[in-house]
Amino acid sequence: MSTSPLRWLLPLGVMAALVLAWALAVKLNNLPPYVLPAPDTVLETLIKDRAVLFASMLVTLRTTLIALALAVAGGVALALLFASARIVEFSLFPIAVILQVTPVIAVAPLMLIYLSTDTAVLVCAWIVAFFPVLSNTTLGLNSVDPNLRDLFRLSGATRWQTLAQLKLPTALPYFLGGLRIAGGLALIGAVVGEIAAGSAGQGSGLAFRIVESAYRLNIPRLFAALILISLTGILIYAALSLLSWLVLRRWHESELGGRT
Repeated sequence: MSTSPLRWLLPLGVMAALVLAWALAVKLNNLPPYVLPAPDTVLETLIKDRAVLFASMLVTLRTTLIALALAVAGGVALALLFASARIVEFSLFPIAVILQVTPVIAVAPLMLIYLSTDTAVLVCAWIVAFFPVLSNTTLGLNSVDPNLRDLFRLSGATRWQTLAQLKLPTALPYFLGGLRIAGGLALIGAVVGEIAAGSAGQGSGLAFRIVESAYRLNIPRLFAALILISLTGILIYAALSLLSWLVLRRWHESELGGRT
């Protein structure tokens, strides 16, 4: 993980320039808040409505983390099953692909019919987070060096020893890469589920606040909720990137090459 100040200063500079351009566009065009609120108006709304917005953020974050944990548990378990029995992979992997390619926005209304609101949102988040964990972990388990595999076999290693000492370490970087992807997708799935629930007048997450604010033309609150969703996504990605760095920094090329 690079410690160069430019790693942080460049993105912050771009963000500052975008906020400045936003503020100038509102001021020069004299846009009313219900069309496009100024950044300071959004900040005031964020402070004024912080109790409601931060409570909703915790709801969305909780759903995202639970869905991510379930995706990790299910994806890793199924990947291990795929690696031990290829016939199972050939039988079940197409079903996982179908879950991935089916738009979650089309599934969400059905989930709300058959499940409670909280469960439906959780299922939507799990559906989109599950496949990256499964596919990346399966790829990692199948990417073992054939020479090392033969060496373990000649050394008389058992299947469990081969799994624990060869396959799992090989798959770990792939799994962590899939985990970073799944974290963002879990948040997207939770937001989509909450929007569907909000359209039905149910829910309490950040996406519900966006739908509610749009109906009431409370555009500053809508922008404030949208900013909190973005910050939540950044927080999740940063935490998972840090986890990946801590696990891989001493031995894997992807992190060793990033040192300065």
